[in-house]
Amino acid sequence: MTRVSRIAALLLAVATAVLALAPAALAADGVGTYGRTDDKVVTYAAFILMAFFTFLVITLTIIQTRLENRKDRAREELERLRRP
Repeated sequence: MTRVSRIAALLLAVATAVLALAPAALAADGVGTYGRTDDKVVTYAAFILMAFFTFLVITLTIIQTRLENRKDRAREELERLRRP
């Protein structure tokens, strides 16, 4: 058995154990770390998630645009320097 396959098997076993034990780890009688949840809590959590992912997409788009512009400027500069 190669080293990579041993590591892959170990990671698979750890992931399976974590997924199997996670529900029981933080809940007792249906009450998690936050406490009892009602519709208001779930709705606010959904709004927070929607705002987070919107912010994430906008931020990553701005970063990608700036990197693309920087790449284009560097390419144009290289082309300008190559010309005799």
